Amino acid sequence: MLSRVAENLYWLARYLERAEDTARLISVNSNLLLDMPGKAALSWSTLIDITGSGEVFDALFEERNERNVVDFLCLSREHDSSILSSMANARENLRTTRDVVPREIWEEINHCYLEISEQTLTGLKPLSRDSFLKSVTRACQTLTGLIEGTLSHTEARTFLSLGRHLERADMTTRIIDVRSNNLLPRNPEELIPFEHLQWMSVLKSLTAYQMYRQQVRLRVRGPDVLRFLLQNHALPRSVLRSLEEVSWELESLPHHDRPLAVATLIRAEVAEADVQALARAPEQLHRLIDEFQIGFNNLHEAIASAYFAVSERPVMAAQSQEQSALVDDDED
Repeated sequence: MLSRVAENLYWLARYLERAEDTARLISVNSNLLLDMPGKAALSWSTLIDITGSGEVFDALFEERNERNVVDFLCLSREHDSSILSSMANARENLRTTRDVVPREIWEEINHCYLEISEQTLTGLKPLSRDSFLKSVTRACQTLTGLIEGTLSHTEARTFLSLGRHLERADMTTRIIDVRSNNLLPRNPEELIPFEHLQWMSVLKSLTAYQMYRQQVRLRVRGPDVLRFLLQNHALPRSVLRSLEEVSWELESLPHHDRPLAVATLIRAEVAEADVQALARAPEQLHRLIDEFQIGFNNLHEAIASAYFAVSERPVMAAQSQEQSALVDDDED
């Protein structure tokens, strides 16, 4: 497979996963506002922190209120990782590689992008927000299902899977990092208001609440949620499971020594983390998540060095400042 085609497919999958995860985050945050008592403070700024887009947002808006945050994450063309921009970038990456995937996949992503673009004409009103976010999530799931059900098990499918699972691991750690910083107590006696509801929202943002109740069978507690989202082997969106999927896909590719070694190292760090101790020390958990993020960037770099041509870059955008620097280094 041409390196250009491989990279386009890799970023196509990352953008689709990014659009879906962003839609889930906004939807869950909106529903949490309805569950929380009116006196409880719940900041929309948290979503900007999770997506690592604070600098871009602050350059465009003066206040991190609900309307500005939702417009920015959903329909902003200036923000490279908004739902609209993610779908536009995914569509463009697929447009240049249409000959390697079934026609139905192109038709679905094109249809989804056009529907989201139409939404920019009228803006995203609160009453239509829920249906919009559900349609984005459903479209991304449909595309994933089309890929799984129609695309042959070739290298094209492998690079799509690599991009999807690396992006998924990245987003899961972002959610854990930002949410746990507000929810984990600094001392054993500290009680955090409505902690149970907020940890439920963390699980629901990753569609993991029902699986948690089935497998953990305990009330929703911070340490148990952290362990489930970081280290559960069965949960599709856990960090460990996503990294295992990346390792399995890399094993099927030639010249995989370096990227597989990097993936194996990060996977071991996740599996061996003492979650119980980290739950009592939010600062240590934050540092560990930072190390995971650096590991993901190293893994991306290893994959890019092994399989992608530096001189031919597909349509891509960084989700964080660290990723932006990585892409710039690749282009240099």
